[in-house]
Amino acid sequence: MKKSFIIAAQVLALAFLPAAAHAQQDLINDPEIYEKDHFRKTCDIAQFGSGFLTRLDINNDGIVDAVTNHAELTCDGTRGPDCNEDGCPYNFYLRAKEGGYFMIATARIYGYDFVKRFGNMVFVMKMHPRFCERTDEKPCEMTVRVRGGRFVTISKK
Repeated sequence: MKKSFIIAAQVLALAFLPAAAHAQQDLINDPEIYEKDHFRKTCDIAQFGSGFLTRLDINNDGIVDAVTNHAELTCDGTRGPDCNEDGCPYNFYLRAKEGGYFMIATARIYGYDFVKRFGNMVFVMKMHPRFCERTDEKPCEMTVRVRGGRFVTISKK
């Protein structure tokens, strides 16, 4: 059981890279402007699809948060330049009650559904099968919710 827990923790660490490991972060005014400005500096020509940013309440606190999808970025003619066989980077931002946003996680995933389970909104993230300790072709589906500024895994299959 202990070994299984350690492996699960390692898999989760590979899938989700916590932002600054709960270190004090400076708040940013708007993740859309923040990320678009970054890519406009790193790309000669940066173009953003309509799904680059999604605004939704990801932690069930009634405040609209944000998720960015780097598959919706075209940098110098290359769509999703940071995407690979493991998926594309998604950044998850919470909005502070005082205003401003902070990043809580980056995940390399194929995509997600945001659904209601037992009264709370949760992410069902589709990712490489190895994150569910599998070697088949079917994507792993990890269900997570945001609690206290962190992803909490509910299930994976």
